[in-house]
Amino acid sequence: MNVHLVNPSDNSFGTAVITPRWLFVLAAATPRSFGDPILVDESLEQLDPSTVQPGDFVGVSVHTGNALRGYEVGNLAKARGAWVIYGGIHATLYPEEPFERGSADCVVKGDGDLIWAQALSDCAAGTPQRIYDGGRISGDQFIAARWDLMPRDKYMWASVQTIRGCPKHCSFCSVWRTDGQQPRQRSFHKVIDEIIDLRRMGFRFIALADDNFYPVTLTDLRLAKAQQNQVKVQELQDIRDERFRLMAELAKLPKDMVFFTQITMEAAEDTEFLDAMRNANIKGALVGVEAVTPEGLKAVYKDFNYSGDRLVEQLQTFRKHGVHVLGSFIFGLPTDKPATFTATAELALKSGITFAQFVMMTPFPGTVDFGRWEKEKLVDPFYVDGVPITRYWLIPIQNRPKMFTPHPLMSSAEISERTQGVWDRFYDWHSIWKRSDCTPTLKSRLAFIFISKLYRQMYAGTGISTDSARRKKAKTSARFIARQCRKLFQAKPMPELASPDWGLGAIVSSERILGLSDTAGPFNVLN
Repeated sequence: MNVHLVNPSDNSFGTAVITPRWLFVLAAATPRSFGDPILVDESLEQLDPSTVQPGDFVGVSVHTGNALRGYEVGNLAKARGAWVIYGGIHATLYPEEPFERGSADCVVKGDGDLIWAQALSDCAAGTPQRIYDGGRISGDQFIAARWDLMPRDKYMWASVQTIRGCPKHCSFCSVWRTDGQQPRQRSFHKVIDEIIDLRRMGFRFIALADDNFYPVTLTDLRLAKAQQNQVKVQELQDIRDERFRLMAELAKLPKDMVFFTQITMEAAEDTEFLDAMRNANIKGALVGVEAVTPEGLKAVYKDFNYSGDRLVEQLQTFRKHGVHVLGSFIFGLPTDKPATFTATAELALKSGITFAQFVMMTPFPGTVDFGRWEKEKLVDPFYVDGVPITRYWLIPIQNRPKMFTPHPLMSSAEISERTQGVWDRFYDWHSIWKRSDCTPTLKSRLAFIFISKLYRQMYAGTGISTDSARRKKAKTSARFIARQCRKLFQAKPMPELASPDWGLGAIVSSERILGLSDTAGPFNVLN
């Protein structure tokens, strides 16, 4: 009997940018008595049902975007006589749906690191529970991934997680509800050990796959001190100190390593943190800009961001301190006007951000926006193929609307067309070439151009996804570009690279270097 772990996808490119970390974490969480799991990442190639045999175990992780394909995979596996186990964010939010749609034998909610082994063992004994709740485990319980099972010629970037959870409460995001608002942080030495394992294998580009790499802001600390909440101050300071410990150790790794992560805009006010990121070779970060107007920011509960010229200054601050930004913008907000698209494109180009993504407003389950929209649709229901629009992920993708909420000024087609226009403007050849001057060598400049075009082809689906011919052409183009990009990201393995000695003496020494053992140290910035 074999264990299969499947990452569902409707689109297979043969090469992927970043490793789906959950596959390799659950592989590590699989008891050795079950043997090495068979890993299937459908963003590379889709599952061959003939590989699944009666009595096998098939784990499928679903988020909203791939839920329908995930249920197809579960049905295929069940037809082959396998046990089918679901997990992931979507299964956590809708634990009954995999039973109704995907032939589930059981569902794992929350973190799967620890509970996965129990679900497998119960299925093997023929006595699975219906629902397993993994909860939110502490950072010291996070399991390191089994990278030895990864095909080394398929991924450009590896991924390592350092923290789960986000203290913010943006209306369009479900992370703070599914992963919690209390940051759960791995110790820095466990993170470094995993990264060194990857560099030994030949990966020098690593995504720090965190909900928010900057979990404690200077404002958070100021407010806690103003409230004279010493317990909260110490809790926040401890989290912040651990971030700096991690970055100090990242800085000691081979200088050819490149890291990328995700942070909030508020980090622009914390130049000490940005400088530590630069020294740690964290060269880029996805930053949620979302909207460029005060009205738009208020609509998504993100009015802690700036707008207009102040937003440009904020974004330029990242670059001045050596951190390149992948800016994320949302279109289709009720406050958007036709002029918003032009203003957004101009601001993105003016601010000097290195990459950008422009997405159409989608109410995702678990978010404030979705809850509000779902209540509205109880009064005014709408169906597609017999499926309520509030369960749009169950509608076949070719019939699925591009927009789910009517806009007061523009049609769905107009928003889609204008969004596509912003993608085209930001990623035209002239603009890409101009931005590529941020790279130090001709080879890296070439890599920048390829990855820009690949990103545009893989993620700018707002206009092409409604046209099957254009979608097929774009997919073929993306597969070709992806193969060329992967070659540019390859690095020579470093099997001789050793992990640091993490004895008590080494950790104390690290703290002294950082000044962290002194309560008046340099990172206790608000004293």
